[in-house]
Amino acid sequence: MTSEATALAPGRQPVPASRFAVIVPAFNEAENMPDLFREMADTFERNGLAGDVFLVDDGSTDGTLEAAHAAARLSGLEHVHLLRHDRNEGKTAALMTAVRAADADAFVLFDADLQHSPDEIPRFLEALNEGADLVSGRKMGRYQKPVVSRLYNWLARAIFHVPVRDMNSMKAFRRRVLEGVHLRRDWHRYLVVLAHARGHTVSEIDIELFPRRHGVSKYSGQGRVLVGILDLISVWFQVVFGAKPMLLFGLPGLGLIGVGGLVGLIALYLRFVAGAGYRPLLTLVVLLVVLGMLLFVAGFVAELVTGLRAEVEELRREVRE
Repeated sequence: MTSEATALAPGRQPVPASRFAVIVPAFNEAENMPDLFREMADTFERNGLAGDVFLVDDGSTDGTLEAAHAAARLSGLEHVHLLRHDRNEGKTAALMTAVRAADADAFVLFDADLQHSPDEIPRFLEALNEGADLVSGRKMGRYQKPVVSRLYNWLARAIFHVPVRDMNSMKAFRRRVLEGVHLRRDWHRYLVVLAHARGHTVSEIDIELFPRRHGVSKYSGQGRVLVGILDLISVWFQVVFGAKPMLLFGLPGLGLIGVGGLVGLIALYLRFVAGAGYRPLLTLVVLLVVLGMLLFVAGFVAELVTGLRAEVEELRREVRE
């Protein structure tokens, strides 16, 4: 298996990921719980790992939480924490629930369907110890949605220029990656993009993909493709224009006002010089100027909101420190 990593900044030393937690979001995965905890315990024992395991039952209806309790006891795995959402809130919410509950410097996001082996966990921790802030896995093996996955990853790389070929896979990251980042529903898949945009060091390792053992995939359906594209546009807007929204709203607004003024001069020339007034031109002038002013005002308001958000992030940073 190969790995790809970005270089550390000059003078920067790798920080060991000494305190880590494995986060396992689970939704209707009761049948996978015995294998999950048995193999997780075996991996921890063979590699001398001493981290925590946080399983978040995301509103399951098949007894996943009860199965996890029983499997955890039988496995003998220490430091297991079982959390639950009363309703299904999505993988991103499960991730953040575990992060808030954990006292750890680094996290490994691991799927409950066991399509990746727990033996990959030490490799991700090693990559973090080599200096990466976030490590993403590149799936190697037969995948159910190869065309959609390739298209999505190609678009993400083309738009955001991230040094990662697979955005939606097993990941490990340091706590500081999440500082100042607000993850909306299903935005865990854009964690690589957001981390890279904020200057964090991102790397990638190849990991084997196995067939699902039990149950069915929770991420299927044509509707998810459209949702993914819309989320991609939202992230693009936040990354590109989040700091300077006036570039998106103000410049086009000024452009429309300028075009409206030019059309107005043409209308005046036709009316008073050529003697051939054309009333629809006056309507066009009003439309262009009004739209331009609305865009400019929207950009101004967005700049105020961005400034307030920056102040809130600074206050949060001071509180954490």
